[in-house]
Amino acid sequence: MRFSSLWLGISVFLMASMALYFMLNPSYERSLEAKFHFAMGDYKKAQQLATEAFELNSYNRMAATIMTQSQVAMKFVNYNKQAKDYMKRISKLAEGDVIKESDRAKIRTMCIIMIDEYVKISPSVVIDTALVETSRHYYEKFVALYEKVT
Repeated sequence: MRFSSLWLGISVFLMASMALYFMLNPSYERSLEAKFHFAMGDYKKAQQLATEAFELNSYNRMAATIMTQSQVAMKFVNYNKQAKDYMKRISKLAEGDVIKESDRAKIRTMCIIMIDEYVKISPSVVIDTALVETSRHYYEKFVALYEKVT
């Protein structure tokens, strides 16, 4: 009985000291904060904090992982912003009854850019599925639109 309580005390002490080290080490503190921001969808802040944490300790695997995943997520965020902007531009170009050939060329160019950009980004299981789905939805719209204007 006394032997098991000694081991229990030692294990609790070790776990507490590891937790303190993890929480008080600036690199891991930033990593945890980056992980929180990543989970909340603030990928830019997560990337910034993870980069700072990685610069403090290049062996911090959590920082490296969050930094990489944030970069991938930011590609999707940027793709969606660009797609939304292009869709607004295309709507303005297509307002009239007849679309001029020069406007068709602009629309084709925007579609080609967005189709090529989508192929360059690759989803990850860690990235928010709604973000990936939005990108895929825009991609399919650009493919369909490209087929209409060619």
